[in-house]
Amino acid sequence: MKVAVIGAGIGGLAAVAALRRRGIDAEVFEQARALGEIGAGISLASNGWRLLERLGLLEQIEQVGSHLDQGYFQLREDGSFISTLREPGAAWDRRVFGVHRADLIEVLASALPDSVIRTGHRLLDLEQDDSGVHLIFENGETARADVVIGADGIHSVVRRHVVGQIAAPRSSGTAAYRALVPVTGAEDWEWGTSKMWIGPGKHFLVYPIRADRLINIVAVVPAHGGERDSWTAPGDPAQLAAEFTGWDPVVTGLIERVTDTFQWGLFDRPPLTSWTSGRLALLGDAAHAMLPHLGQGGSQTIEDAFALAAALEGSSIADAPAALAQYQALRLERANAVQLASLDAGHLYDSVGEEEYDARDERIRKMAPFYGWLGSHDADSLVAPPLAPSR
Repeated sequence: MKVAVIGAGIGGLAAVAALRRRGIDAEVFEQARALGEIGAGISLASNGWRLLERLGLLEQIEQVGSHLDQGYFQLREDGSFISTLREPGAAWDRRVFGVHRADLIEVLASALPDSVIRTGHRLLDLEQDDSGVHLIFENGETARADVVIGADGIHSVVRRHVVGQIAAPRSSGTAAYRALVPVTGAEDWEWGTSKMWIGPGKHFLVYPIRADRLINIVAVVPAHGGERDSWTAPGDPAQLAAEFTGWDPVVTGLIERVTDTFQWGLFDRPPLTSWTSGRLALLGDAAHAMLPHLGQGGSQTIEDAFALAAALEGSSIADAPAALAQYQALRLERANAVQLASLDAGHLYDSVGEEEYDARDERIRKMAPFYGWLGSHDADSLVAPPLAPSR
């Protein structure tokens, strides 16, 4: 069986690596002329990095990432304590890594021979028939595959052939500033921790990346209209500072060190009811683009990759559509639950005034079992995940 993956982001590279690990011939086609990612951090929870460990990549993740093994702390805007997810005797490994996206792409690519990463191939269209899929690229080349996986992001070309037109994204009413701060001048940071300050209508998340050389900042604020659904739109550090005036000095001190920032309009996309059509399937953001409020986008995408490989292993070319349907059965309900929970978490963090703090804080504390459900699942099998606990 020959599998063509469209898009060499985190999901596409992980999918090719997971497929090849199970003896399946796979290659990835990427529209850019070179692999790369924007300057931003990503968190890898245990349900993600444990899978990469099976590719022999954990040591590299440890070298380029930051161990967030001392806890995830949630605080009010003045720095007073709300909750932590570090609990003794936990049944699942709560170690999380903060990783620069570009570093993660490089680590994943290192697991693959150069010959299976086809850059400079922007997919224009595809044609599916009973025996396979014909791919047409902008550079004039074509390719043929038995299975095609759309890991081509929120503007997926493959998705059009799976589900047709989808509903337009809806503004969540919020936007996120993203920034990276050098460690120089921030030596008082409690290394090994991720922290989120939560105040009326906004929150401020930070964690170290790049082996503790950078601090990654995600600051979520009310949208004012005109924000783009893009990670690369420039933001104004002065506006960022104004949004958090009077907050904990740790927050304002970090913002003072910001020299460049991106502003990302946070848009919600309704969950899909199908990820497959014949020999086509979706993966990652093409299937379940989610808001960042649970830090699960990358880990869920890696889960997709490994579940896909498990479903396709041993399948004949003729039975590939049935194997893809099994992949969907393994992943769609869980990923959609995480997608909706990410939206709900944003509402919980940002939609209260001071008079509602106690009730909000109690709801946040009660999310611990849900985080346990997230982190404990092993997607590297044909075992269906349990249903999500109530939040």
